[in-house]
Amino acid sequence: MSNAILECCDVRKTYQMGPVTVNALRGVSFAIHEGDFVSIMGPSGCGKSTLLNLLGCLDRPSTGRYLLGGDDVSQLEDDALSAIRGTRLGFIFQSYNLIQQLSVVENIEVPLYYQGRPEAESRERAIELATRVGLAQRLDHRPFELSGGQQQRVAIARALVNDPLVILADEPTGNLDSSSGEEILKLFTDLNRLGKTLIMVTHDPDTAQICSRGIRLRDGVVESDSRR
Repeated sequence: MSNAILECCDVRKTYQMGPVTVNALRGVSFAIHEGDFVSIMGPSGCGKSTLLNLLGCLDRPSTGRYLLGGDDVSQLEDDALSAIRGTRLGFIFQSYNLIQQLSVVENIEVPLYYQGRPEAESRERAIELATRVGLAQRLDHRPFELSGGQQQRVAIARALVNDPLVILADEPTGNLDSSSGEEILKLFTDLNRLGKTLIMVTHDPDTAQICSRGIRLRDGVVESDSRR
């Protein structure tokens, strides 16, 4: 699929744990197109975390090809993978992964700092995104002064700051109460309507229902791939 912005082609990942060989992924293939909103589900041990690490360029497949933005990133060295993570991917984690010593706006700026972007430009972009996710009145607050839902909004703004090709979310509502979780999912839906491409790992079928497509893994392979 030449117009895919992300494509896995017979991706396999094998770990050696002492004398035991673990086949975490056993030939996964799918393509993601611009504007897709995809849930990845499956039972514990099915390969979800391994797949997310590969999609996020935090690890490399043992065999197979992983194309991101048309480029094969399967076997790039660590420095090249780090550059890819900083420019083409946005990450949202269950535990937010914010820096406690930094303010809201400073946390959002972090990816731009590592790219060496001008300070004034970075600050303007961070304030714009903080406002978009409803935190215009919290710019100078530290994470410990925010609710869980507000912290996740900071994480979403940070994921958007480099205008990534794909946003990867790992159980993004897992630490939130139902009301805050619904607000975050609505924000995801709004972003998708604006054309953002999102991939969300979740164990919750209700959460997955907001996605337009669902990929289900079992025993390291794609069990189903359906659009809603």
